[in-house]
Amino acid sequence: MNKLAVPAPLPDDREMATHPLDAMTVAPDHHRVLFENERVRILDTRLAPGDRTPVHAHEWPAALYVLNWSDFIRRGADGTVLVDSRDRPSHVPGEGLWIEPLPPHSVENVGTADLHIVAVELKAP
Repeated sequence: MNKLAVPAPLPDDREMATHPLDAMTVAPDHHRVLFENERVRILDTRLAPGDRTPVHAHEWPAALYVLNWSDFIRRGADGTVLVDSRDRPSHVPGEGLWIEPLPPHSVENVGTADLHIVAVELKAP
């Protein structure tokens, strides 16, 4: 029987986040690391209706998997609206998305449901 071997995180060898506003440093109430090694970091991201994250950043590009959708507003560090999801097509559970690294920003859930996304951040080799 073949089993898929999953490498354990390698604390001494993995590429650590270097951005001073890394999501796990400044917004740990909304992000949880599911797995991390030198190549990827998988984050479970949740935001309840009415919640807003502190300003944080994501220094690596990521594939996103939507577990539950809710409208949100992403603002830059200066408060400028960067994205208002109400102006775009809605996404559905099970959908995949791609994002490039995100500079400092906050996210506010302006919808009526939890926003729940798993992000697979791809670190530089």
